[in-house]
Amino acid sequence: MNTFVIFIVIILIAAILQTSTGFGFSIMATPFLLLLFQPKEAIQINLVLSLVISLSLILKIRKDIDFGIVKRFMVGSIPGLPVGILVFTLFNMDLLKISVSITIILLTFLLIMKFRIQQTKKRDLVAGGLSGALTTSIGMPGPPLLLYFSGTDTRKEKLRATTLAFYLFIYFVSLLIQSLVAGTSVTVWKWGLLAMPAVGIGLFLGQVLFQKISQSMFRVFTYVLLFFTGIYLLFESL
Repeated sequence: MNTFVIFIVIILIAAILQTSTGFGFSIMATPFLLLLFQPKEAIQINLVLSLVISLSLILKIRKDIDFGIVKRFMVGSIPGLPVGILVFTLFNMDLLKISVSITIILLTFLLIMKFRIQQTKKRDLVAGGLSGALTTSIGMPGPPLLLYFSGTDTRKEKLRATTLAFYLFIYFVSLLIQSLVAGTSVTVWKWGLLAMPAVGIGLFLGQVLFQKISQSMFRVFTYVLLFFTGIYLLFESL
């Protein structure tokens, strides 16, 4: 019972975060799910529920999607996915996470100091490639996209919609690779079904929160999440 309650609270908070910002489910849920499940099961539960959230929202937010950017993210992620698997296989995971965490913290600090970049087609491809590589290496596709969109001062509606649309692709491919290479289990789908009521409530509350927060507050929220991600990865690896 205690495990179930903890699980539902984790999923509810993560679903609210994902719905209101377009990112953050894996950032919030994965560290805590790893305390309750085996790594493979935690990652697959995260992938399944992230897909459900993206599918549930995509029709409602489709008008805000920049399909050109989504397409370039997808193209860029294709070579990034096998690179991530190669890195996962050959490199020390703790060293990789430390490197990623320090990079995220430093880049977030630059964003707070008003560092900005111009959005281009080539940079879209690079952001997609980095996201794909981080998906298959450490299971976190969000940070490269969040850093990129924050650096280009993207409005919150476009950021959320475009990111969620890309997640439909990247999470589906990742779940397929996970299932084929590592297999899946009844535990993943049982707990995935048990999470659906919490996901539904999180979708509703997240939509309400999204309507309430301003663009400036949204930007502050993204910086907090990025710092949390960097600090979590750093401490987990030390």
